[in-house]
Amino acid sequence: MCQHQPPCPSSDAPGHAAARVVAAHPEQGWSLLCNGVVLFEDTGELLPDGRAVQPHRPPARAARSTMPTAVAA
Repeated sequence: MCQHQPPCPSSDAPGHAAARVVAAHPEQGWSLLCNGVVLFEDTGELLPDGRAVQPHRPPARAARSTMPTAVAA
């Protein structure tokens, strides 16, 4: 049971990823949230009941070149 004030959202609430981190392992790419959700750095999730949520990070956009373009003489 969450002891935070205000309480963290439950694992089945729409905003469940907003719960507080209780164990962080950035070197391994995951964090355990107060509500029992394991949140991965690729935005995938493992819910306490064993269900997996696929990563939902938006696709990366191609970077624009910052190199100046040649001017024709």
